[in-house]
Amino acid sequence: MIRKFNSSLAVIAAGCLLLTTSCNPAPQRGGGQEEDSTETGALEAGFVRIFDGESLAGWEGDTSLWRVENGNLVGEIKPGVDLKNNSFIIWQGGTPGDFEFKAEFRISERGNSGVNYRSELLKDIPHALKGYQADIDGAARYTGQNYEERGRTTLAYRGQKVVIPPTEGAVKEHVKGNAWTPAEVTEELGSSDSLKEHVKLDDWNEIHIIAKGNHLQHYVNGVLMSEVTDNDTVNGKSSGYLGAQVHVGPPMKVEYRNIRLKEL
Repeated sequence: MIRKFNSSLAVIAAGCLLLTTSCNPAPQRGGGQEEDSTETGALEAGFVRIFDGESLAGWEGDTSLWRVENGNLVGEIKPGVDLKNNSFIIWQGGTPGDFEFKAEFRISERGNSGVNYRSELLKDIPHALKGYQADIDGAARYTGQNYEERGRTTLAYRGQKVVIPPTEGAVKEHVKGNAWTPAEVTEELGSSDSLKEHVKLDDWNEIHIIAKGNHLQHYVNGVLMSEVTDNDTVNGKSSGYLGAQVHVGPPMKVEYRNIRLKEL
């Protein structure tokens, strides 16, 4: 049905709308900090995007393992590929020291990955890193723990606050069961199983790393999973490369998106 529009009412309505708009300005976000949103592209204050979602510009890795697909950074070991060493795609924008890092990740059921930081480049193996890692795996057995790639191995399991004391001697002398034996657990954040409930399997999650001084925190979906205070000045690192990993083993796929960094 076509209704006749009353022009007098239209004038009154327009006046009311103008008055309402002038008296009730659009709400502002407090503190000058924008809320992060993948859909709108807004960023929290101080964070910058370090992956453009379109290309591998600014990153270096084995392009037979890493690509961009549907706006995501994808690492994949396809059936029939026999990977000899863990391989990383490495950010070329610097060697951050104190920073916050955030990214969303999704990983296949048998996948094994992680975000390395404050890491060294290996000279004899291409695209390999040695250093701290925020561990990520498809079964969420290790996701959130602090593992030192090619170094002291597990520094803190999920659910642990740990202090690493100064340590003398060869690294291999202090590793047992793939863990750094001098590590001292000072507090429990919760059981590994209870914290695992915060990790979504075969779905998108957010990894958040805070590295400040010798204090290292790993969060998943806003929940603190592990915390390390590293007083080992011989083996610990204060800055280094940042990269994402595909791990030797069965075929796997890991995806990262909305990758951003805030240097402190």
